[in-house]
Amino acid sequence: MFARSLLPAWLFFMAGALHAAEAQVAVAANFAEPIKAIAAVLEKTTGHTLKITVGSTGRLYAQIRNGAPFDVLLAADAKAPAQLEADGLAQPGSRFTYASGKLVLWSANAAKVDAQGTVLRTDGFRKLAVANPKTAPYGVAALEVIDKLGLSAVLAPKLVQGESIGQTYNFAFTGNAEIAFVAMSQVLDGGRLKGGSMWIVPQNLYAPIQQDAVLLKRGANNEAAVALMKLLKNPNIKDLIRSYGYDI
Repeated sequence: MFARSLLPAWLFFMAGALHAAEAQVAVAANFAEPIKAIAAVLEKTTGHTLKITVGSTGRLYAQIRNGAPFDVLLAADAKAPAQLEADGLAQPGSRFTYASGKLVLWSANAAKVDAQGTVLRTDGFRKLAVANPKTAPYGVAALEVIDKLGLSAVLAPKLVQGESIGQTYNFAFTGNAEIAFVAMSQVLDGGRLKGGSMWIVPQNLYAPIQQDAVLLKRGANNEAAVALMKLLKNPNIKDLIRSYGYDI
């Protein structure tokens, strides 16, 4: 019998690949970019792969309730994962906070948004995009900010809603809305603003955006799903998540 050290390296890789699993992961739109990087780390270190579906938390929750074959939910709030536990659709005790989101006011125009967000009190824009508060927690936060600033009545005629925070970002990116309340993670690359201009909304203007992950019943015996939940708690992955503007 050959000694292990003498066997070709590719043989061990192939053996690992034979046991690799795939998990179907429902991911809140604000976390679309970080999950790609995390999936790459997961595949490199374990061989496991992820099939990622991105959408608003509300819509993903409804799909899970209606039998969608997801193994893990990475939500933009704590409410949906907790409700899935109460519904008996998630593994008890698997839920934890993987990130705390931050809200920014952003424009693709580098001169549009100032560092204090005073553009909101001017006539310098026609449309302000926010995510639908019925399905997207970041939309709830955006409307809370507008209300606390005393601008609800003034801005109401200018509001356009995206179904998710991803669509909301696209409204601003394409110019269909000059400014938008979006997740900080959508406008950063390597910890720096990718382009345009932004106001980092003070966190005393909206309730904390606690984002919880939960292992669903379907994923309880899926090695890729279990490995993802473990990886999200890794200190290096936490640093990666922070680089997108989240708190942990």
